[in-house]
Amino acid sequence: MVVILLGQMATAMIVTAVQQTPTIDEPVYVGTAVTYIEQHSLRYNPEHPPLGKLIMAAGLIFAHPQLDPAFRGNQSDLGRHVLYEAGNDPYELMFLARLPLILLTLLFGLVVFAFARDLTNTLGGLLALTLYAFSPDIITHGSLATLDVPAIGFLLTAVWLTWRARTARLWLYLPLAGVALGAALATRMSVLPAVPVILLLAAWAIVRTRKPRTPKRTSDDPATPQEGEPATPHKGDPAAPLGPASAGTDTPAAASKPGSAPNQPKRASGQPMLRTLAEASAAALGVAAVAIGVVWLTYLIVDPRLSFLEPLGLPKIHGLRAVLVDLLPFPEPYRDGMRIQFGFEDSLFSGFLFGRLYEGSLWYYLPAALLVKTPLAMLVLWLGATVAMISVPRLRPAIPYVLVLPALLLAIAMTGARDFGTRYAIFMPIFLAVAAAGLVLIRRRWVPAAAGGLAVLVALSSLSTFPYYLPYSNEAFGGTARTHLNLHDSNVDWGQDLGRLADHLRTAYPGEPVWLIYKGAGLPSAYGIQARNPLEVPADDVHGLLVVSDSSVAKATGRLAALLATSGDPIDQVGYSISIYRRP
Repeated sequence: MVVILLGQMATAMIVTAVQQTPTIDEPVYVGTAVTYIEQHSLRYNPEHPPLGKLIMAAGLIFAHPQLDPAFRGNQSDLGRHVLYEAGNDPYELMFLARLPLILLTLLFGLVVFAFARDLTNTLGGLLALTLYAFSPDIITHGSLATLDVPAIGFLLTAVWLTWRARTARLWLYLPLAGVALGAALATRMSVLPAVPVILLLAAWAIVRTRKPRTPKRTSDDPATPQEGEPATPHKGDPAAPLGPASAGTDTPAAASKPGSAPNQPKRASGQPMLRTLAEASAAALGVAAVAIGVVWLTYLIVDPRLSFLEPLGLPKIHGLRAVLVDLLPFPEPYRDGMRIQFGFEDSLFSGFLFGRLYEGSLWYYLPAALLVKTPLAMLVLWLGATVAMISVPRLRPAIPYVLVLPALLLAIAMTGARDFGTRYAIFMPIFLAVAAAGLVLIRRRWVPAAAGGLAVLVALSSLSTFPYYLPYSNEAFGGTARTHLNLHDSNVDWGQDLGRLADHLRTAYPGEPVWLIYKGAGLPSAYGIQARNPLEVPADDVHGLLVVSDSSVAKATGRLAALLATSGDPIDQVGYSISIYRRP
């Protein structure tokens, strides 16, 4: 089942990776990755750490990309130069940059399965993996050369390793958790708020191992699991857990009164509280030290000399944010990247939600976007997962791991200035897939069956949008074809359909004049599209096919709004992200 689930996910991601042309962010990352290979330079894209782009570079080296040593320009110019001006094949470069991220996304699927199985049993692991493998958002962003999925995947891995460290092999799992946390930090700075939580979980793993242990099972009490052993599955469970699992709660189950039984548990060597706290603090500091080392290592891999110049126009930040940035124990390029990110948060962007165009940001944007772009059955399973985590005693210790952390990240993301898409909350389908596994432990026969049925509905909803996963929305909001009426940008139209547009114009409208307003980073002429800009001539001179990206339609003002108002309804669409009008 694991092979089948990940196999279909791999197929979906590879097909979309082959068919989709560069999205808005990808050329910047690909161009920067090429400079890592050719020039060992940290000059470009300082607002994001290097690891994600180094992973892309692992695929790009097989294309032997060309880069003019004399090139000068900003990072957007760099991406255009590498893809379209330096003699490289843009299709080959994009696929090879995306392929390592696809493989990494599949490996994170194994982490989801293993984590969920540790919490519940094999059936729970399969339920979690099903939600992960069929999530349209994860398939979308896991198949792109971007940083969102890798950062959260590394973060989930760190959380899973701290969970495993609660029961055994502290010396192994906690250092590995530090490596995974460092990898997340070295991929995207948005995971920084999770660091205190991870360190507390690492410290708790030490405290947990110092607690009194439950007495061994006897023939008189076969149902009581030992500390660190998988709990016995409830009646009706088709499979038992194969990996480490919580014993049920963080307190010994059914402890006897003093002297009531010969096998009464004894305190584990009477460890003093101060010593336990010291060990826990040392463990947390050790995980932090490993994570910091990983971040430094990624920068040194790119440029061992760290010969980094301050970016032009670096925002000046003040107050507490400035103090926090200065205290970060990371290379100066990392701290400059944080300053750039804070500069973005101080900027004013436009947004679009449920047909409304607005300036600034809405605090409820991300929950609303998730409501649109998450399969309905998955939303029900998320709600059920929350109930299961709270109501099943065995699962309550996992609440800080799979519920509190994504809730914290969502609360922080909701304060952001950029209402651009659910990719800013990609941690929700990843973490809550693990949490949903808890439904198989609810002691009502119909609940596991209902969870399985809902998982099938998730799969059907996801498959129905193949291979157009990026513009997906659920059936309650009209499905994929109507996403552009409710959302914009990376939710529906991220510039991914330029190649599909070229093929469609060539086969359906050969020889017709084309006027194009394209929102994206691709170069239309590189795909054989010969078009003019309708905003550069009077509206009365625009005749033929008017092709407009749906995000531009959603945010149309001024001349474009007037042009669309006199063009009638669309006669065609491409990829559910580009509308085609005909002007006589």
